[in-house]
Amino acid sequence: QARLVESGGGLVQTGGSLRLSCAVSRRTFNGNAMGWFRRAPGKEQEFVAAISWSGDSKFHADSVKGRFTISKDNARSTVYLQRNSLKPEDAAVYYCAARDGESWRGLYGHWGQGTQVTVSS
Repeated sequence: QARLVESGGGLVQTGGSLRLSCAVSRRTFNGNAMGWFRRAPGKEQEFVAAISWSGDSKFHADSVKGRFTISKDNARSTVYLQRNSLKPEDAAVYYCAARDGESWRGLYGHWGQGTQVTVSS
């Protein structure tokens, strides 16, 4: 059974930084692409960042490009989302997800429970 557990959410001031982590069960992590999504109140889910299994290909949404960086540690089967220069509009529930296969493009079938991020102005 897939297991993805996000951590690192909380309250941060505008302009601050916060790193989210997602610990993934080994079976789900190995060989699969990983992504981060977010959902803010009253808004649709947004695809924020993703990384291929090899790590050679990454995606960052325009809304976060230059501020957020996705990375992963294969030895720890963990994926990270480093978020800098946070803005109030970055406040949301952030979800970690895994997609079967190397590429980050396509549907994600395994999801974490989410971690809340609040940005104070």
